[in-house]
Amino acid sequence: MYHYVRDLRRSRYPDIKALETDYFRAQIAYIKKYYNVISGEELLTVIECCEFDALPPRPLLLTFDDGYIDHYMNVFPILSREKLPGCFFPVAKCTLENRVLDVNKIHFILASVSDKNIIIEDIFRLIDNNGKLFQTKNRDDYWDRLAINGRYDSKEIIFIKHLLQRELPEELRLIIVNYLFNKYVTSDEESFARELYMNESQIISMRENGMCIGSHGYSHCWLNAVDPRVRDSEIETAVQFLKRIGVRTDRWIMCYPHGGYDESLLLVLRNHGCKIGLTTNVGIVDLQRDNYLTLPRLNTNDLPKQIDALPNEWTRQILM
Repeated sequence: MYHYVRDLRRSRYPDIKALETDYFRAQIAYIKKYYNVISGEELLTVIECCEFDALPPRPLLLTFDDGYIDHYMNVFPILSREKLPGCFFPVAKCTLENRVLDVNKIHFILASVSDKNIIIEDIFRLIDNNGKLFQTKNRDDYWDRLAINGRYDSKEIIFIKHLLQRELPEELRLIIVNYLFNKYVTSDEESFARELYMNESQIISMRENGMCIGSHGYSHCWLNAVDPRVRDSEIETAVQFLKRIGVRTDRWIMCYPHGGYDESLLLVLRNHGCKIGLTTNVGIVDLQRDNYLTLPRLNTNDLPKQIDALPNEWTRQILM
């Protein structure tokens, strides 16, 4: 599972949580040494026909979330040169409406302010200013529950992400995120979106050149936490986008925004032709046991980024 892949040293946002392009090249070399990269189409065919032996030994699927321009400018040329397929999951709204996802706004806010406590104080001030309208809790309650060190982030960053992604009422979250984005990043969201995400012709070009395009929802909302009518509309418009860019909609791959899913969502997806669902759960897929709509993935940080690295714990599992 990949997100940003870029040359951070020359970037306007060197503190964004991204994989350096050189490290990506090295990781691809490591992957080619120990795995056999398969395409999304191969996986779809194997699952539909239940012909698991048709896959090569130690198969690996390269997946890229969110539809960043990084994937077209940096990833696509490397995969093409190495003759490897990849699966890409753009967010339709970003491509069609030139809107920046709230989650990405948060990423760039964090990358623009070195002292995260400054952001936290801004957030608390805005909560205090709007607390009566939205019936918010006190500062200590939020901090005690949400400020927990994460797998890759400090407790301050985890606190900011949890507060602004799910904890606060949606309307208040939007007020705070937009305020911080305008203050610390830019007030020109449309231009920023054009620089951040792939456009429609770039996505189509990758599809026409052997890359698999799947869905990451229409607006990247938590599909397991919205009203069922909103959820159904999200899936329907996401499928329409796939059809628009030339993807078959009778057998396609879903990559869950934020990793969120539930049983009712899985039923809706099945009814719309979705055959594979990718989660953010950490693990190695067992196609003969796992639910095809809730497959786990490894993060890029779970495999080495050195060409000459020895097999790590995850790789050793599939070499046994």
